[in-house]
Amino acid sequence: MANPLEMLEASCTRLVRRMVSLPRAIMDQGLDLMRNHHQFPPPNVPHVYNHHPPLDHSINHLQPDLSFLSCFEQHFGIIHPFFYACRFVEALKMAQDEHKFVFLYLHLPNHPFTPHFCKETLCSEVVVQFLDANFVSWGGVADQGEGLHMATTLRPASYPFCAVVAPGSGHNLDVVQQMEGPVTPEELVEILQTILEEQQSAFGNRRAQAEEKRKADIRLIQEQDAAYAASLQADQEKMSKLENKAQHEENATANGQHSQILIRFPNGERKEKTFSSLDKMEAIFKFIDSLGIPGVGENYRLVSSFPRKVYGVDKGRMTLKDIGFVPLNSCYL
Repeated sequence: MANPLEMLEASCTRLVRRMVSLPRAIMDQGLDLMRNHHQFPPPNVPHVYNHHPPLDHSINHLQPDLSFLSCFEQHFGIIHPFFYACRFVEALKMAQDEHKFVFLYLHLPNHPFTPHFCKETLCSEVVVQFLDANFVSWGGVADQGEGLHMATTLRPASYPFCAVVAPGSGHNLDVVQQMEGPVTPEELVEILQTILEEQQSAFGNRRAQAEEKRKADIRLIQEQDAAYAASLQADQEKMSKLENKAQHEENATANGQHSQILIRFPNGERKEKTFSSLDKMEAIFKFIDSLGIPGVGENYRLVSSFPRKVYGVDKGRMTLKDIGFVPLNSCYL
């Protein structure tokens, strides 16, 4: 039987792309446990590996993920990609918010290829720096907890098993590429770099669409606010006019300052109009002139009914109150 280290010379990496459905156990628990991802340090910040990111200690079933980190660091040290100690769906959410992929690693401790791959490839400086700068990394033990759920879903044909994944539609998981079997640090970085280059335009389009949607939402809110402000101002102006009119009418009624004038014309027509008691007689003459009644010439006079008085243009500067046309009167031409 060949030595496992010798078998590393022949890579058994498989590059595929497919869509799988996330297990209900992961989705259901994930929906209940989603927390603000800002509690975890961002990938580009230097990490302190002798302790794990803050966790909600009331969530007991996160222990398998902690077991993965404890097991990994016990055998291979604290210098490794920054694996987020959280639910898998939380890692997906963080990656989606940051427009990144998730680098998923399923750890099988007893597999003969595991020690060499972890020590020489996964913990190499070039891989650690590349993953921390460009991916959200998540790991699990392949035979327990969420790692077992993911292994059952992804069905690795060989180990070590790594995959680049992204959220799909609904509860689906988009497996962009998966790597099965041993790979060198250079091979792994080359594969990951190719994925980023091929998907850069897609991420760019998503960012552009998200930014355009954000701007459209802001414009819509601003337009709605402006429309509301204009409507409110119009209502206030209308209300103010109504209040002023009501106040004016109330004052006029109380003080008898309005005069209802009924005018009869030679052709039998009648016109009625309300004037202020402070209006001058010339306002009545202007009103008559504006009507354009046939048979009404330029030099006409008004005759009040009772008491009967005659008013010509020479009375134009006198107010209706002074003449006695308050509160109502009738006259004819």
